[in-house]
Amino acid sequence: MKLNIRFPIRYKILLILLVVVTAVVSTITFTMANLFHSDKRSYIHDLTSLIAVHSAKEADSLLAGYHERLQVFARLMYNESLQQEQKTELLKGLFSDFDEFVAVTLYDPKSGVVAVYDVNQLIPIGLDRNTFDEYREKHPLPLDKIRSGEIYIENSTLSVKLPTLTLAIPHQGPAGNIPGVVTGTIRLDRLLSLAGRSKVFETFLLDGQGTILAHTDIKKVIDRLPVDWLPDIESLNNQQSAGTTKEYNYNGVGFVGGFSQVKFGSLLVGVQIAKNAAFLSTKALINDLLWVALGLLLISSMFGLLWAYRFTKPIQSLSQAANLVSKGNFDVQIESSSRDEVGSLATSFNHMTSELKSREKALVEANEKLVQSEKLSAFGQLSAGIAHEVKNPLTGILGYAQLSLRKLEDDTPLHKNISIIEKEAKRCKAIIENLMKFARQEQVEFMNTDLIEVAGDALAIVDHQLSINRIRVIKNFDPALPQISGNANQIQQVLINLMINAQQAMEGEPGTIAVKIRNCNDKWVEIWLKDSGPGIDKEIQDKLFEPFFTTKKAGKGTGLGLSVSYGIIKEHKGKILIHSTPGKGTTFVIVLPIAEPATEENEKQTNEAETEDNNEPVKTATIK
Repeated sequence: MKLNIRFPIRYKILLILLVVVTAVVSTITFTMANLFHSDKRSYIHDLTSLIAVHSAKEADSLLAGYHERLQVFARLMYNESLQQEQKTELLKGLFSDFDEFVAVTLYDPKSGVVAVYDVNQLIPIGLDRNTFDEYREKHPLPLDKIRSGEIYIENSTLSVKLPTLTLAIPHQGPAGNIPGVVTGTIRLDRLLSLAGRSKVFETFLLDGQGTILAHTDIKKVIDRLPVDWLPDIESLNNQQSAGTTKEYNYNGVGFVGGFSQVKFGSLLVGVQIAKNAAFLSTKALINDLLWVALGLLLISSMFGLLWAYRFTKPIQSLSQAANLVSKGNFDVQIESSSRDEVGSLATSFNHMTSELKSREKALVEANEKLVQSEKLSAFGQLSAGIAHEVKNPLTGILGYAQLSLRKLEDDTPLHKNISIIEKEAKRCKAIIENLMKFARQEQVEFMNTDLIEVAGDALAIVDHQLSINRIRVIKNFDPALPQISGNANQIQQVLINLMINAQQAMEGEPGTIAVKIRNCNDKWVEIWLKDSGPGIDKEIQDKLFEPFFTTKKAGKGTGLGLSVSYGIIKEHKGKILIHSTPGKGTTFVIVLPIAEPATEENEKQTNEAETEDNNEPVKTATIK
């Protein structure tokens, strides 16, 4: 079974817009995050390496200073020219000047071990010589290596209150071939200060045994923890470059570390930072970008929905309007302010409904006029039947009147009255015969026709209607008028139509209708019908001969009279012209060819007459 699921176009537009915006924003976010992360990574690598190199140089300078001071202690302790009291006083002065030194020990092959301590620093923290001796017994110095020229440095912290390092250097005494070894126990204050400068980076200094000598975290120094989180520490100690960086993991946490060697004592300075801390700004940026992306999606969704609604609303209105039009309601208009294809479509739809409405109206009017025409046709047939029935009694009346006149003397009043009856009966009979002849449907046959007789018969039919409407007829017929080739009944119909139209145009006001028939030349005759009515506007004149066009009120005209008249004259190879000025009456001119044998010249003139403008005004429409 096929599911009939409706998915409006506005949601399709919205979905497409969201997909496009999501793809674009995601691409931009991903690209920016990658670029920023790459740039940040390079920056962190360079920064850790730079800090490590700088810290290594400071540590190197600091340890070199300790080395020189330790040599001063050694020279003083080896000086045999001084008395013991003098040496003691001078050593006290050195400890005072070099306050970072806690103890100095001389390992001489000849005189043995000589140690000097700064008791002013040891007593307050509860340390003495025995503590140092016990520590040294547990952690003996590599004297052979030191005598061979190696500088030895180690973390020798014995108390949390006094973090210290031991610096051991070879020193050649005044006698003997075997050099002695001088060690100094030095406070770590300055190295710890160097390690604790940065609040972001974790800085540490490792001795040659891989033990922490200085660290940002003092507890690791006191505990003398070994460095077990660095990968391949041996390669770091043997590196040739001034500084290097590595990325490594420790306890599931990623680190970025920068390392540099301290030339003095082969120590290693390390500067490290956790990746989550180093790239915290990157995460913040990504989070900000995500929020911005969500905001853009929300805004684009609202904008897309609004835009899709505005875009599809005219289409929806068109659909609803089309449904109404399909039900026969053409009085529908769509408002659309957009200047695009949808707006053009709405304008075209409005134009279509207007055209359909006007055509429906014209169709209704045409149907009404057709019905009226059928009524008139039926009325004409009925009138012909009535006229036929009335004709028989009139014949009887006329016969009895004539018989009575034969028996009466001419001078009697009765003879006079019956003569009037005979005259009026003849007139009625003539009217009825003309009416029957006009209403009779017969095959159109052209023959030589007398226009004066046809015009007289037409006037006889409409004479009564014109007279009761106070219309006076002025006749001007040329007695030497030649005959035409035509159908008398049709010509009569045209004349009656024109005279009835003239009478109706006067709307009950008295007036005149002038009928003039003259010989135009040896080829044409003209029939002029001029009325004293209100005239016809130029705009209306151009439509007078169109089928079903009428200016009369409903029920008073079908709009077919002039159209039929135009067709009849055209069929007679003639033409009908109109000249009218509002307020000055109207003149119709009918031009018909004279009945004579057809020649090439006559046919040429007839064709020229047919191609002339039928609405050409009559410039000399004067009736005398």
